[in-house]
Parts: sequence; C-alpha cells; structure tokens
Amino acid sequence: MKCSGRFSSALILLLTSLAANAQSELVVRIKPANTELKANVEGYIGSLGERDEEALLRFSRGAEEQARKAAQALGYYQAHIESEVKPAKDKKNLRLEINIEPGEPVRLRDVTVRIQGPASELKAFRIPDSQALRPGVVLNHGHYEDAKRLIQNQASRYGFFNGRFVRQRLAVDPQAGVADIELIYDSGPRFTLGKVSFEGDTPFDDELLQRMVPFKESTPYDSQLIAELTQSLQSSGYFEGVRVDAAPTAASAQAIPVSVQLQTRKPRTMGLGLGFSTDVGPRGKANWTRHWINPQGHSYGTEMELSAPRQNVGLFYDIPLDPPLTDKLRFAGGYQYEEIANTDSVSKLLTLGPEWHSKLPSGWQRVISLKWQHEEYKLGDDSGLSNLLMPGVSYSYLRSDNRIDPHNGYRLQFDAQVAKEGLLSDTNLLHGNVLVKGLTTVGQNHRFLGRVQFGGSATNGYKQIPPSLRFYAGGDQSVRGYDYQSLSPENSDGDKIGGRYLLAGSLEYQYSITEKWRVASFFDQGNSFNTLELPSLKTGVGIGVRWVSPVGPLRLDLAHALDDGGFRLHFSMGPEL
Repeated sequence: MKCSGRFSSALILLLTSLAANAQSELVVRIKPANTELKANVEGYIGSLGERDEEALLRFSRGAEEQARKAAQALGYYQAHIESEVKPAKDKKNLRLEINIEPGEPVRLRDVTVRIQGPASELKAFRIPDSQALRPGVVLNHGHYEDAKRLIQNQASRYGFFNGRFVRQRLAVDPQAGVADIELIYDSGPRFTLGKVSFEGDTPFDDELLQRMVPFKESTPYDSQLIAELTQSLQSSGYFEGVRVDAAPTAASAQAIPVSVQLQTRKPRTMGLGLGFSTDVGPRGKANWTRHWINPQGHSYGTEMELSAPRQNVGLFYDIPLDPPLTDKLRFAGGYQYEEIANTDSVSKLLTLGPEWHSKLPSGWQRVISLKWQHEEYKLGDDSGLSNLLMPGVSYSYLRSDNRIDPHNGYRLQFDAQVAKEGLLSDTNLLHGNVLVKGLTTVGQNHRFLGRVQFGGSATNGYKQIPPSLRFYAGGDQSVRGYDYQSLSPENSDGDKIGGRYLLAGSLEYQYSITEKWRVASFFDQGNSFNTLELPSLKTGVGIGVRWVSPVGPLRLDLAHALDDGGFRLHFSMGPEL
C-alpha cells in the first residue's frame, strides 16, 4: 500500500508538471483572409507561454484587446473579434483561437504633408510622397509614423536641429470610415560646421591634418560629412583610433564645433605572405613600411617578392600632396630578376623614377610617371642591354559592390609609355596596354565574367626592346590551357622572344551551389604576335571550382588547349575584378 501511494503521488506530480510545461498554441483566423493583418495580430499578441486552461482564459481577454489594436493599426476599426480556448490537436496542449472579421477599413480622405522653412528649399530634403499616403488608400498607422520619422531623420542629417512639427494630426472617424492626416514641419535655421580642432598626442602638423578634412568651415551641416571625415582619417594610415564629436548642443550662433580625438598608430609595420599559383609556383612576399617620419607625413618602405621564375625588391618614398589621402608624390626604385617563358632567357631590370598619384573628381585613378629603366637580358642566343627614359601615364577605374568578392562591377585600365632615341634612350618607343573586366550576377546564383586585354608597341628598333616591354600570353590570368608565357613568337631556334602585340579575352560562367562554393566553365582566347594581319589566336576551354575565402576566391581550373590538344591545371587566388 505504501508503494502504491508513492506511485500515485509521483504520477500526480508528473501530470501536474506536464500540464505546467504545456506550451499553449495561438491560432489566428481572418475571414476573409488577410495575410498582413494576421501577421500583425500575431506580432501584437506574442508568445502565449506555458499556461493552464484557467490562465489562458484570463489571458484571452487581453489578447482580444491586443488583436483589436493590431487591426486598428492597419485601418480596421470595425473588426469583430472573438476568442476561444480549445484543446490542441495533440490533445495534450491548449490552443487559443482568435477569429476576426475585419469589416470595412478606414480610408484616407485629406492628406497634407508639408515642409516649411529653409529645408523646403533644400533639394536633398525629401517630402514623404509614398503611395501609401494618398487619398483613398487604406489607413496604416505605420506609414504615418514612417513619414514623421523620415522628416525627423532628414532634419537631423542636414542640421535642422531646431525643427519641430507645428501640426501633426491623425484624425480617424470610424463611423464614416475616413481619416485625415496633417503633418507640417517647420525646419528652423540650418546649422553649419564650425572649426575642426584636433586633440591627442600626434606628431603631425595641424596644416596636414586640416588638409584631410573634406569640408570647409561654415559648410552647412551634413552628418555624411562627419562620417567622411572619420573615414578619411582612418584610411590615412597614420592613426589607430579616431573619434569625431560634433554636438549640436555645443553650437554657437548655429555653428557646431568639430572636435577630433586621435591616437597615432605605431610608426613601423612589417608584413609577410605566402601564395601559390601555377604560373609562378610557390611565392613569398614581404613588406616593411615606416608610416610617418616627420610632421609633414612623409613615409617610406620596401616590398619584396620571391618565386622560382621571378625575384624583385622595390623601395619607395611618399610625400602627401593635396588632398593627402588620394594624391601623393612617390619616388620609387627597384630591381627584378626574371626567367622568361620557362627557358634559359633571363631579364635583369633596374628601374628608378618619380610618380604622381592622384584621384580625379570623376573617380579615375591617375598615375603620371617618369621612369628610367636599365635592363640586361638574354633571349635565346641573343643578348642585349637596354636603356630607356620613359614618361608615362596610366588611368584606372574600378566600380564594384565588394572589393573582396564582388557580384557586380567592372574595371577599366589604360596605360602608355613613350621613349625618344637620344634622350637617355636607345630607341624610339610607344608602348600601351588596355584592360577591361566586367562581372554581373543574375538571379543571385548565375555569374558572368568577361575580360579583354590588348597591348601594343610601335618602334623603329624592335630588337632593342627589352623583354619587360614585350608581350607574352598563356597562363592563369591569360589563356588557360597553355603554360605561363608560352604563347609568343619564336626565333629560328624556337626560343620564345615575345611579341609586339597582345590580344586576349575570356568569357566565364559561374554557378553558386552554396554561399562559398561555385562551379565554373570558361572560354579563353588570345596570343602575342608581331603583325596585326589576321593573327592566329589560341583557344582554351575548361571547367573549374571556386571557393570564396576571406582574401578572395580561390580558383582551381582544368583547361584544355584546343589547338595543341593538351590539358593543364590552373590554380590562382584573389578578387575577380
């Protein structure tokens, strides 16, 4: 008997516990069906939690009131609402059913939304003009609040800190089924940006810091300008921490002082990197930079690269110009040793000269240079020594929705160099390159890439043109299916000696099978040659796989050289634009 009593007590406790832990279910039925209203009611009521029948009955009265508010928020002021507590289908839990007949909705009759004051003359200040705020449209309280919020957010962005609504009225007549909206906003005067002051232990001249400010004193306030100032200072490479304060409460005569707190970064950094591609095999990179050496923000550094066919080292010294974040004068020099086309041909190249880097208002990056190069080379049985002084210019433009893994965008790049015989040059030369890349994504999963490259040189002494200024095709970034630099005119001994011209193009389709993995198919065509008359282009086709890593896509391709019948694996990495 004692055993039976203990068992009965345990059973009662278990059933009580199960009842207490029963998760109640909410069922909302709208007749006629209205998905938006159903979702709004469910959102207003929320989770029912764990309730027994008595608690759920008490809760149902509040749930009906919440359902009524949810219906009114969407313009249904004549809704008929009933609730009922029932066992759920599994017979273990309880269900709260909310049945709603919305009735006829309230519709907008008179709508007035107006901005007055200086903001009314500012084109960037938008008046809410939604289709949801037109006479005859069903009333939605959310759209009314959105309109108020849009006006207030714009006032905060553009510096109308004394602005206020002189009229904000939403009048509803449920019996007549109509509502009137009146929103009149008086912006008041527009504040301006005052003097920018810099604080913190920095080694830089105030003149250099002021040149990084993207606006002048007394410029009309725009929070985007504050964001640009922060971004400018962070991207300068000088600072580890940047904090910009522009509080309207500190304004004097509607001029807001701008205070910038700076924390200077460590003056020196060093970077090491390893990579691999089928063009050059394993590759190591190293760089060392002194980010600032004086109050004017000058910097210098060195960059090195080591691979089986190519080794180089470069030095640079940078002087910031105006504006200092995009324009600089660079003095650069370097030495490169390269084995050409996997043969006994070699090039030893020494370069030296200044470069003027600038960003144009149109967004183009421009580099004007004056480069002297001294190159000792061997091409098959031929050897030579070349000296060229070449003024040059390059333009590049990148539009991309993501620098690491873009989905849409394009890159344009043009460069040209010229040399004149007798002016520290051994021959006359005009040398140029054009590169166009494009990428578009259709329906999220379908990606189409295209690339066209053309290069050419005009000279009266082609045999004196060094290998660094000749053109080769083939490899991971050119015509896949062919070895790196294997597509080239040959001398009588079969040595690859480079061509006067280059033409290469590629079409590629990728399909995203997951967020990080894609499969690809491609068609490449190109060659380097010495004449423009009906050049013979080589063709490579293949398939590949892409993995989107944190540093950009890793690409593995199996390519077939249609003209030579061979297959080749290609591996490369980095952004596709």
